[in-house]
Amino acid sequence: MQTFASRARFFQLLNTCLLVLGAVVVLLPLAVVFLASLTPTGVLGNFDEITLENYRTAWARGDFWLAFANSTLVALAVTAAQVVTSALAGYALARLQFPGRRTWLLLVLASLVIPFQLLVIPIFLVLKWGHLLNTYAALILPTAANGFGIFLLRQYFLTLPVELEEAAALDGATRWQILWEVMLPLARPAVVTLFLFTFIGEWNDLFKPLIFTTRPELRTVQLALAELQEQFTSNWSLLMAGVTIATIPVVVLFLLGQRQFIRGIATTGIKGD
Repeated sequence: MQTFASRARFFQLLNTCLLVLGAVVVLLPLAVVFLASLTPTGVLGNFDEITLENYRTAWARGDFWLAFANSTLVALAVTAAQVVTSALAGYALARLQFPGRRTWLLLVLASLVIPFQLLVIPIFLVLKWGHLLNTYAALILPTAANGFGIFLLRQYFLTLPVELEEAAALDGATRWQILWEVMLPLARPAVVTLFLFTFIGEWNDLFKPLIFTTRPELRTVQLALAELQEQFTSNWSLLMAGVTIATIPVVVLFLLGQRQFIRGIATTGIKGD
C-alpha cells in the first residue's frame, strides 16, 4: 500500500512538472514580446531604460482605435452568424429525421478539410458580382457559416436527453421554441466554445481584409499590424508593442470564458445517433 501511494505521488509530481514546463513553453514567447516592447531598441537585455512610449507611438501610428472598432464589429457579426447557423443546422442534424441526413453530415465534415484559401477566387468573384467588395459584408459573409460549429453543436445536442424536448412539446412548445428556449440555453458550454474559437479566429484573420478590402477605413487589427511592420521593420520595440496591444483583448476574452470553454470541449464527445 505504501509503495502504491509513493508511486501515485511520484506520477502526480511528474504530471505537475510537465504542466509547469508546458506553461513555460507557451508563456515564454509572450513574455519575450512584452519585455521587448518596453525597451527603446527592442533588444532583450537592455533594460536600462523602461518606457511605455512604444505603446503610445504604435497606438497612434497604427490607428488602433479604428482597427479595434472594425475587428470587433466583424468578429462579433461573424460569431453571431455562426452561432445562429450552427444552432439551426446542428439541431436539424441531431434531432430531425429527413432523407439524406447522413449525406449532409458527411458534407459538413468534408468542408472541414477544405482550406479557405482554396475558395478565395470564387468567393471574390461572387462578392464582386454582388458589389460587396470593400464593404463590411465582404469581411462577414464568407465565414458566416462553418462546418466546425455545425458539428460541434450537433454533437452537444446529442448529449442532451430527448425527454426534455418531449416534455416541452407536451407543454405546447414548437420546434423553434424548443431549440431557442430549451436546447440552446442547455448548450451554453458549446456555444461559448464556438464563440471563443470564432471570435479569436476572426480577430487574428489577416487574409480576408487583405484580399477583399482596400479602403483604409476598413482596416482591421491584423492589417494595422502588417502595415506597421512594413513601415517600421527595423523598430522591433514598436512592432512588439503593437503585437501586445492586439493580443490583450483575445487573452482577456479567453480568461473570461475559459471555464465554459473547457466544459464544452470535455462534454462534446464523438457520439453517434
